[in-house]
Amino acid sequence: MSLNFKFTPFLQESLLEITTKRVGERKIGEELNTFDRFDNKKVKYFILGISEDIGPQSNGGFSGCTTAFSSFLKRFVNIQSNEFLNGKNTLVLGEITSNVKFENVETGKLLVEELDQFVESIISPYIKLGFIPIVIGGGHNNAFPIIKSVSQVLESAISVINLDPHADFRPLEGRHSGNSFSYAFKQGYMRKYAVMGLHESYNSAFVLDELRRNNFLFSFFDEYLENKADFKIDLTIFYNAVQNDYFGLELDLDSIAFMPSSAFSPSGFTIEEARKYILMMSKSANVQYLHLPEAAPKNDREEAIVGKTLAYLVSDFIKMNQLAR
Repeated sequence: MSLNFKFTPFLQESLLEITTKRVGERKIGEELNTFDRFDNKKVKYFILGISEDIGPQSNGGFSGCTTAFSSFLKRFVNIQSNEFLNGKNTLVLGEITSNVKFENVETGKLLVEELDQFVESIISPYIKLGFIPIVIGGGHNNAFPIIKSVSQVLESAISVINLDPHADFRPLEGRHSGNSFSYAFKQGYMRKYAVMGLHESYNSAFVLDELRRNNFLFSFFDEYLENKADFKIDLTIFYNAVQNDYFGLELDLDSIAFMPSSAFSPSGFTIEEARKYILMMSKSANVQYLHLPEAAPKNDREEAIVGKTLAYLVSDFIKMNQLAR
């Protein structure tokens, strides 16, 4: 139980209300499993929305990460059910929302700790069933409880790969969106960390020193611009670094240029490059989760951009990964 956070399960009726039916077509929303009706033997993946922005604000970021999941779901349920993806192996579990507003950094960090425990309590039972979490929305603070939950169920530390302009390996100064991976590593839930596309000017000397000191694999987006490194080649290098381990798959929406997000940037990867990253990393049967945080649409146009981008990334993940299982 939590005083400040709430879990709302998704029922089949709710999904059908936002699914637009057309004669002669079958939409994925008509096939997806829901909290009130799912088949344990068929489900491989479960989708959880986290609609909060306390973690980013506690890290000095902007508000707005509360609407990414709803933007996604409206687009995802309306993609076609066909030979490539039909939704029958996927459960839409529900959504975590916040009952409290951010006031200041110190109280925010305490709320993030409470959210850590709440997220863990929601996803752990389904991970124990063998389902793979797909977590959408909220801040990157939610990586920590996901990593912890997977690690505890597997009884082993896992590796993590991340596409992100920021390493999110800040000091252990109280929980926020910038230190999920440092907390996961220090507490023994994360074994190896690989992060692609860091922006040179937006990672502190402390963070870069920590990455090097722990022999973590990382690359700079700036190197791709300067032709000092090749993104396509690095995809293979980074994949080979984690694919033999149980690993988590992270993509911060901040990494995509002009994406409405908590740390918006006009410079970054294209949506096509983000999709290539997801497709590449999803090929392994060792992927234990997909996490897509930090999107923060503020109006109808931004909601459409975020929603369809997330729908592409999730469908890419399931299409590719289901072939490996």
